[in-house]
Amino acid sequence: MKSLLSLAVFASLALTASAGEIEVFNGKDLTGWEGNKDPWSVKDGAITGITPPDPADPKKGIIKHNTFLVWKAGKVSDFTLTFQYRIEKGNSGVQYRSKELTPGDFGPIISGYQADFEAGTTYSGILYEERGRGILAKRGEKTVIKPGPDGKKPVVEQAGTVGDSAAIQASIKSEDWNDYKIVAIGNHVQHFINGMQTIDVTDEDAANAPKEGLLALQIHAGPPMKVQFKSFKLTTLK
Repeated sequence: MKSLLSLAVFASLALTASAGEIEVFNGKDLTGWEGNKDPWSVKDGAITGITPPDPADPKKGIIKHNTFLVWKAGKVSDFTLTFQYRIEKGNSGVQYRSKELTPGDFGPIISGYQADFEAGTTYSGILYEERGRGILAKRGEKTVIKPGPDGKKPVVEQAGTVGDSAAIQASIKSEDWNDYKIVAIGNHVQHFINGMQTIDVTDEDAANAPKEGLLALQIHAGPPMKVQFKSFKLTTLK
């Protein structure tokens, strides 16, 4: 009996150590995060990315390639992540199961899955693979990703829908706080905005599907913009 009890306790401790909630943002500073600290800071309890206008062309921002603030305190594989975001102009997103490439003039460059959002009306909620296979599911789609005949460009098969794209967009608050949720388990990933599911993807392109990697936040090249993130809750599932 003692032996069985010891095994039960050990199993419980192992489960606790391998799955649980992890703090990714302390609400005060960028401890645990790395990137170009000129555009990134913490303001009013939120991670804030700002692209000022280019003096030579005020309609464009000074950042000329997509750059990222990278969480360096761990990697994610199977997890749920909830957070809040708000954006003024431009495009942004949260990278997950991602990897770092050679940095550019404006900071880290990242490749991997992205939970996309924007100030516009087209891309919020989609699954995009940054510097990879591109759009893997448009908003409202349920897709299955198959290996391509050339080993690179995948075949994206639509397997159904998870909601109406226009209705999802209508629920997103412009220049205000919105709730985002990412669920990644094995080769199955899902996104939700304000409680509405936006995509459902089964990635069967095993040679290219990211299985583990970094979290990162994006500032997109383009117009002057401001993006903020807060209330992160990361729960690892194994």
